[in-house]
Amino acid sequence: MAFFKLLRSSPLSARVGLAMILISIAAAILAPVISPYGETEIVGDVWQSASKDHYLGTDHLGRDLLTRLLYGARNTIAIAFVTTLLSFTVGSICGFFAATLGGWTDLSLSRVVDIIMAFPTLIFALMVLSVVGTSIIALIVVIALLDSTRVYRLSRAVAMDIGVLEFVEAARLRGEGTWWLMRHEILPNAMPPLVAEFGLRFCFVFLFIAALSFLGLGLQPPTADWGGMVRENAGAITFGIFAPLWPAGAIAFLTVSVNLIVDWFLQIASGLKD
Repeated sequence: MAFFKLLRSSPLSARVGLAMILISIAAAILAPVISPYGETEIVGDVWQSASKDHYLGTDHLGRDLLTRLLYGARNTIAIAFVTTLLSFTVGSICGFFAATLGGWTDLSLSRVVDIIMAFPTLIFALMVLSVVGTSIIALIVVIALLDSTRVYRLSRAVAMDIGVLEFVEAARLRGEGTWWLMRHEILPNAMPPLVAEFGLRFCFVFLFIAALSFLGLGLQPPTADWGGMVRENAGAITFGIFAPLWPAGAIAFLTVSVNLIVDWFLQIASGLKD
């Protein structure tokens, strides 16, 4: 009920963003039900124009583009969400531990993060994935590890600001343990910036997976993926066919919608009003 009350007072942009996200999630969940064809089924000629049988046309192999888009939403969004959740779990816990314990724990974790962040993210991911392979598990773990360094920096900074406040010092004097302090004192007060950052990191992970797929090291064919669909159909632009623009538009659609929600959360966290 509190969420719906908050939603009623939200700006129009937030409502539009939420509607766009719900459409994307519904398309991902219902893909097997509403897709007119199978994910890998060849149903026509190469790069057919839109018609009553293929509403968005066909791709470079003759597969239905609408079907591929729906299944691509299922794969891309799910993997991006799991990756972001894993990176936030690892990064925030390590950041809270570093800020709460300080000393050698803080120094050691911070130096490890500095070393990882010293490598360009895309080059590091390409190097690791080319060695360990491009399975879904490897993709999730590698991207989550790289992204957790950014989460660590933010959560550590927020936790250090909260850790010097009086109510945290009072809890320490009562003899509360590190885990209790993190869970009951730091986490509730750190939630607003972390929730906003979660949305931003989801966008970065989502776009990063699409970029890796475009380079051939993301989700592998015949699995549908929006970034891979852009790469597979890029040659169609030469012939004036808009096949790669549909997955590119879907990427932009979801990115914009998440950013609209993030802007709303940032506005709430800052206490600013329209």
